[in-house]
Amino acid sequence: MSYKIYLYDTDADCIGSGNLSSAYIQSQLEAAAGQDVEVHISSAGGSAFDAIAIYDLLKKYQGTVTTYIDALAASAASIVAMGGKTVVMSKYALLMIHKPLVGSGGNADELLKDVQMLNIVQSRLAQIYMDKTGLDGVTVNSLINSVTWLSADQALDLGFINQVEDYSTDITNSAIIKNYISTAPAVYQRCINRILTNKNNMNIENKELIEKTTSVLDKIMNFFKKVVNKQTITDKGTLHHTGEMDEGTEVYQDEDMTTPAPADTYTTATGSKIAVKGGQVQQVIPAETDPDAAPNAAEDDDETTTDKFKSAKKPMAIQNKLQEIKAKLHAQNALLAEAKEALQTANTRLQKTREKVKNEIKSDFTPEGSKRSNKAKTEPVAFFAPTSTLAKNAVKKAIAN
Repeated sequence: MSYKIYLYDTDADCIGSGNLSSAYIQSQLEAAAGQDVEVHISSAGGSAFDAIAIYDLLKKYQGTVTTYIDALAASAASIVAMGGKTVVMSKYALLMIHKPLVGSGGNADELLKDVQMLNIVQSRLAQIYMDKTGLDGVTVNSLINSVTWLSADQALDLGFINQVEDYSTDITNSAIIKNYISTAPAVYQRCINRILTNKNNMNIENKELIEKTTSVLDKIMNFFKKVVNKQTITDKGTLHHTGEMDEGTEVYQDEDMTTPAPADTYTTATGSKIAVKGGQVQQVIPAETDPDAAPNAAEDDDETTTDKFKSAKKPMAIQNKLQEIKAKLHAQNALLAEAKEALQTANTRLQKTREKVKNEIKSDFTPEGSKRSNKAKTEPVAFFAPTSTLAKNAVKKAIAN
């Protein structure tokens, strides 16, 4: 059973005061005494310094910390959320990041000091986001400067969270794949999460696309398997294999190298014997020589036989080689044409999917019921649509392709 801590705004308290202060969190972690901890967050923010302190406490805690964004993790509360080893966000929740604020007055010199302090604080907040997401500094600061609101899917796509709490019991392709990528490096998880963001497309619309693309990839693998395929002519048919014919070599009876050769002893054109069992070469017995034959006579006979063999077999060998080359070229061209068609179809389908992510939702959220509410302003900017060119390019770079 995990030890639960709730950081929910009240009429009097926000991040930095009451039961949302760093001192309170420290006392809770001491009470947890090494147990796994769940930190549930629903806050419009507060003190950036207390948020950093809570982030450090969660990172240094000996047990496993999981943070949950239950409704809102805005401003300083978003920093607290980053403190979990795993960050889980409700599919209905929001995450907001923005530039740090300060309420002060005074002369120009005092205001300039405030500006310098705010820039330093922003650099520290940005570093926390960068450490969590793996995004570069330009991208993160562009998101901060633009006051960026993120839905659960968008936060997952950018790497701010690790999991979306869906409350759904349906088993989908997306859920199955996520089980396999949970331990993968963050950069690979983000790439796969982009594909899984639109569940309908992943599970229904793209099913045919995935199956077709997989079929083409299988054919590509089979083709290159054939390229390295070596053949040994025997009295019981051709043995197909890769590498040299040695003990332990896997041998097959078809060009696709899918059906293992039956257990038997095979004799090659040179007289060598190959013992096969379980689809593998057990023993290679070289051809025996005639001990009664005179050395010179054997050499003469061998030379004569070889010349005759070459003269008789060379035209047929060349013809067979040409046919083999033609067949491989034909197969390669057909395969490349099919691969091109499948990839074009995939690109068209994914382009259509990407457009759905770019819908703009206007946000007029104003935090209520906290000490910050008298300073809060309605945000006229579009939901996940920064207005500056730099911010737009940064977001595009983060979610492109």
